[in-house]
Amino acid sequence: MSTTLENKALRINDVALDFTADSSEGKIEFHKWAGDSWVVFFSHPKDFTPVCTTELGEVARKSAEWKKRNCKVIALSVDGVEEHKKWTADINETQNTKLDYPILGGQGAKDAANLYGMIHPNASDTFTVRSVFFIDPKKKIRAQITYPAAVGRNFDEILRVVDALQLCDRAGVATPVNWKQGGDCIIPPSVSDEDAKKKFPKGFKTLKPYLRVTPQP
Repeated sequence: MSTTLENKALRINDVALDFTADSSEGKIEFHKWAGDSWVVFFSHPKDFTPVCTTELGEVARKSAEWKKRNCKVIALSVDGVEEHKKWTADINETQNTKLDYPILGGQGAKDAANLYGMIHPNASDTFTVRSVFFIDPKKKIRAQITYPAAVGRNFDEILRVVDALQLCDRAGVATPVNWKQGGDCIIPPSVSDEDAKKKFPKGFKTLKPYLRVTPQP
């Protein structure tokens, strides 16, 4: 797959572009590294910055949660790999954790940041904003979230999105506002009542012809 730098925004259901870059855990060929896992790929403006330090620590503390969901996590900062390694010691110390996932760095990371539109000229010509890409095992981008540099992300929400995407794929449902694991789900309008009775044996409640609610399958 071409990794020519193009000023083209990646959208939901686009193939996540492949790239090769150095990381804190060695050289990474992105598609090969991802394998058949889900991936949360997220960027940070700069090493040795306070908000980023708290975020990377939180991702590490949730290590068991990512594994439970067959989801790999990978970070990106435009700083170099040696800086990442020094910064990791600070993250582990201040956030009481042990970083166990790669941080992309160097020129390959800068190229990847451009490929994925992580550098927004209206914010900065050099630093990445806080982008998150949710990528499925088929290498499709399934969701995106972008925060400004000053605002830390909520990784409970990011886990919730992974849960919702996996549930929708597995059970053929949609998730309503503020859905959490175990909550009621929505039957898509494309599924007839007759098919819904077969597909959702727990039953469903019809609030409107286009709004039918069923217990989580």
